[in-house]
Amino acid sequence: MIKPPVVLSIAGSDCSSGAGIQADLKAFSYFGTHGLTALTCVVAETPNQVVSIHPIPPAILQDQFKVLLETYQIKAIKTGMLYSKAHIVAVSELLEDLPIPVIVDPVMVASSGTHLIEDDAIDAYSQRLLPVASLVTPNLAEASVFLKEEISQLSEMEDAAREISSLYNIACLVKGGHLPQSDDRVDVLYTDRKHHRFSAPTIDIDSTHGTGCTLSAAITANIGRGLSMVDAVKTSKDWVHSAITESFDFQSPSGGQVQALNQLRPGALKP
Repeated sequence: MIKPPVVLSIAGSDCSSGAGIQADLKAFSYFGTHGLTALTCVVAETPNQVVSIHPIPPAILQDQFKVLLETYQIKAIKTGMLYSKAHIVAVSELLEDLPIPVIVDPVMVASSGTHLIEDDAIDAYSQRLLPVASLVTPNLAEASVFLKEEISQLSEMEDAAREISSLYNIACLVKGGHLPQSDDRVDVLYTDRKHHRFSAPTIDIDSTHGTGCTLSAAITANIGRGLSMVDAVKTSKDWVHSAITESFDFQSPSGGQVQALNQLRPGALKP
């Protein structure tokens, strides 16, 4: 009987399946883990726009989380879109004292530019969630929010990763996908008092919707499989780069193109 590692995503639903729990489940499956989900909100969105956000009541969120903890031996947990202070508190209460690695993807702003959390949720991240996490994966804008200063240079990314790591006693991966004037996409991990750079060539496509969710989910799966933090990040970064390289391209009935990460195993589309 097959018993794959079990991992959990606590995140929102993306009806276009490019981000959120749908993307997380694809990443979990790709890396041979069994994915569980605890839904935080339902988002009507595509790679091009966010139409509406409907939050799940925090009590229902906790019910989902509790029953999964009682039923499965969970090896790693990731959080994605939590939306409000109440949602962050609800999750943090159950994460406290759990001997399970927690990967926090602080989903604050959609790639379309729409803000995805309420203002008071930002402080709750810092005060409640990050202190119980193992790794946080902010992009440049999110790292800037945490440190209350603009992060826009590679050297600043390294300082930011170290400072966030020190503040919360966790590993920190600052993602440089929006780093200006760079031909490469560089992410900086700070863990065990060391910096690690992960670089990949920039790929010129119209949309990279869901890359942050997919990367953090892949890291969660690989941590759940027993990889070290550095190896989990490297393996996941390489895989997301290949998913962007082979991204799907759809013609939208409303006009324009919609792109999505290709998270299929190699050869899956061959006859």
